[in-house]
Amino acid sequence: MALSVLINYIDRSNLSIAAPLLQNELHISNTQLGTLLAAFFWTYGLMQIPAGWLVDHFDVKWVFATGFFIWSIATAVTGTLHSFAALIAVRVCLGFGESVVFPSCSNILSTYVGEVRRGSANAMLMVGLSLGPALGILVGGTVVGAFGWRPFFLALGLGALLWLIPWLAWMPRRTFQPVATSAQSIGVIDILRQRSAWGTCIGQFSVNYFLYFLVTWLPSYLKRERGFSLAEVGKYGGLLFLMSALAAMVVGKLSDRWIKAGATATQVRKSALVGGGFGIGVCLVLTAVTQGTVFIAMLALTGVFLGIACCSTWAVTQTLSGPQAAGRWTGVQNFVGNMAGWIAPVLTGFLVDRTGSFVWPFLITAAIAWIGAMSWGIVVGPVEPVKWEPRSLASVLIAAPSPDASVP
Repeated sequence: MALSVLINYIDRSNLSIAAPLLQNELHISNTQLGTLLAAFFWTYGLMQIPAGWLVDHFDVKWVFATGFFIWSIATAVTGTLHSFAALIAVRVCLGFGESVVFPSCSNILSTYVGEVRRGSANAMLMVGLSLGPALGILVGGTVVGAFGWRPFFLALGLGALLWLIPWLAWMPRRTFQPVATSAQSIGVIDILRQRSAWGTCIGQFSVNYFLYFLVTWLPSYLKRERGFSLAEVGKYGGLLFLMSALAAMVVGKLSDRWIKAGATATQVRKSALVGGGFGIGVCLVLTAVTQGTVFIAMLALTGVFLGIACCSTWAVTQTLSGPQAAGRWTGVQNFVGNMAGWIAPVLTGFLVDRTGSFVWPFLITAAIAWIGAMSWGIVVGPVEPVKWEPRSLASVLIAAPSPDASVP
């Protein structure tokens, strides 16, 4: 799953790596480029709730594999296109395929992984999330500079299909058991009646806004406003996401140890989310106004706080929802969260066209990070399983072992 998330984030961020060359080739404005970068999120966001329903009702093994195949083919086809409209269409297909990823992961981890191991498991997904853009920017910048952007897309899309071989071989087939009506009836309205669901949705919007701002516009910002070469863009952009991956691994492991030592999931998860969101906002403001080595240090520190914040987002959701509704709650949360993908790329392009600078986009992103931190801390309640039904009616959605701290 971690490898799939890594591929996922390379494929959704690869257009930003190619953006400087593609923009010159197609003669499009910053606003048009922002629209192209945002097109992925139209279907990605809209498909989150249906994807959550699919993974809760059908074999997640095959739902995930189908989505992976669609998005890999879409990535490869991108390298053959020559018009703005065609690129918009293939980015829409990419979003359709990638929509299954996080509902699938939450469904699997909520079912098979107990609370005291959930921090490390989700941290591995965040490592994939961070290393995807890091490798995409670092390696992609070099490859695009040497061979052009079209071979880069073709190699990524076709090469990624190899992931399906171990997935189909290693992921167990899910065996269904009869499900009680009360468990099946958990729907979007039931989820939205939970105050914590609104808190996780606002928090996810915040996380996604600053993540997508960085994924879609950081390469262009480093090249155009800071004057870095493509090789330097790869190095410094990759540094931010590499630091995020390292921070996620460390914090994920420490959070599990903290819970084993007696702390509650509420203390552990909220500390990371609030501290990470607040730190991101401070670092983004400083990134916009500093120069030289201080600027590079702020980029790296932004990555550290990004890793701290991201490694607990889905762990909170998996605990609150439980196996009965993990896919659907994740779908609702990611639907709201990915509205940020519709807004951040376009708003950033618009503001850069109007002001000629990235300062306002950085400041707006920092403010949204602070709002997200407050939502995780105040709106989200105790990080404990929601009681969806009376204990006498409780049922298991799928045949799987109960989460057990002693089982790796």
